[in-house]
Amino acid sequence: MPVSAGRSLLIIIVVALVTFATRAIPFLIFPKDKKIPPKAQYLGKALPPAVIGMLIIYCFRNVNFLAETHGAAELIAAAAVVILHVWKRNNLLSIGVGTALYMWLVQYVFV
Repeated sequence: MPVSAGRSLLIIIVVALVTFATRAIPFLIFPKDKKIPPKAQYLGKALPPAVIGMLIIYCFRNVNFLAETHGAAELIAAAAVVILHVWKRNNLLSIGVGTALYMWLVQYVFV
């Protein structure tokens, strides 16, 4: 079902407004002169590793380690992401190279 130009523009505007609001609300709730509550500080420290853990589980959820390739492409790409991130500390580099490596492995090596 094709989407009209007006509807596409409306979707883009709504997504932009929601994205802006999610970025601006913390600055409104916690101004510079106000102390951040301990629960919010805890969440700021605890949630990033939890989200990364959930993303790892999500990425490996459909990998069949008993199949003929035994998840080799996924494991090689994941190892490359970890090694690059520990070495360079650059999210964009590690995720980009890991994605490109995975796509190359599944399309040319583990066909």
